[in-house]
Amino acid sequence: MSTQRGGKVYTWLALGLVIGLAIGLVSGWYLAPKGGGQTTVAHIKFTLDWAYQGPQAPFLVALYKGFFAEEGLSVTIDRGYGSAKAISDVAAGLFDIGFGDINSLIEFKSKNPDAKVKVVAVIHVKSPLSVVTLKGRGIESPKDLEGKKLGAPAGDAARRVFPAFAGAVGIDPNKVTWVTMDIPLREPMLARGEVDAITGFYYTSVINLLNLNVSENDIIVFKYGDYMEIVGNCIVVNEDFLKKNPDAVRRFLRAVIRGLKYSIQNPDEAISILLQRDPTLNKDAEKKRLMMALELIYVRGITDKYGFGYVDPSVIEKNIDTIVSVLGLQRRPSLSEIVDFSYLPPLEVRLP
Repeated sequence: MSTQRGGKVYTWLALGLVIGLAIGLVSGWYLAPKGGGQTTVAHIKFTLDWAYQGPQAPFLVALYKGFFAEEGLSVTIDRGYGSAKAISDVAAGLFDIGFGDINSLIEFKSKNPDAKVKVVAVIHVKSPLSVVTLKGRGIESPKDLEGKKLGAPAGDAARRVFPAFAGAVGIDPNKVTWVTMDIPLREPMLARGEVDAITGFYYTSVINLLNLNVSENDIIVFKYGDYMEIVGNCIVVNEDFLKKNPDAVRRFLRAVIRGLKYSIQNPDEAISILLQRDPTLNKDAEKKRLMMALELIYVRGITDKYGFGYVDPSVIEKNIDTIVSVLGLQRRPSLSEIVDFSYLPPLEVRLP
């Protein structure tokens, strides 16, 4: 009896070992990074430009859908506190990669030529910097801004770049009167008629006005990117990290582009994923904000030609000239100081 029992025990142990090995092999195949055959896991600390909102959803899609994991990446995503801070934090090595405005980067690199931070992908092909007004204010075109009162916080990026926009549309910036207010008062002052127009991020100002019960049909937007060659938020990388982990950066960009495509095709699911990170958000408002951001990311005639993440370098050159001129910067950073597109995946991967 004991021999039979012992035989059964050994039989069950052997069977268990076989099953365990089979599960291990299957699990190993399933969890292995897809597409590149990577065997090492790279850890990346990533910071957004702002809070968890619709425009930031594609990055969370890449995380929660496992796109980063399939590229052999372990990624942590933190909310941001403005593009300027995201860029300086990446330069300081507090984060490996960040999402920030190229115009803030140009200013930062002009003043800090040794800063270890560079663009590796352009996400906002057109800048979200805009002038926003309402019907009935006598502003039907940018030319009508002359003689009007514009409102914005003192350090607002769109306000700082406004002279370049004015030059592009043919108006005299000295014929505009500026009213300075705190950020929370910007859209309410426009809605109350205390200013004729405001400057800010396209999707931020529009959503804030909608939340004030302003009709969408009454909102007029002049996006800077429609009148001049200026791009917006980009993927910026710490150059020391880039030098040590070039393949990880390539895989990161591949996963991000996949997240962008997925969000375009599945915006409702993208917002549901966003709500996992912040359940207090308004689903409808954030979907609207995402769709507005996607207008700046997937631009017909540009994205269809170059794919996601890339613009013609001549556009960046003009962008640099604009920011150096309008901000009165003493040093013009070179194109190679600002951007390096060589880490982007091939065109067939980037195309919509």
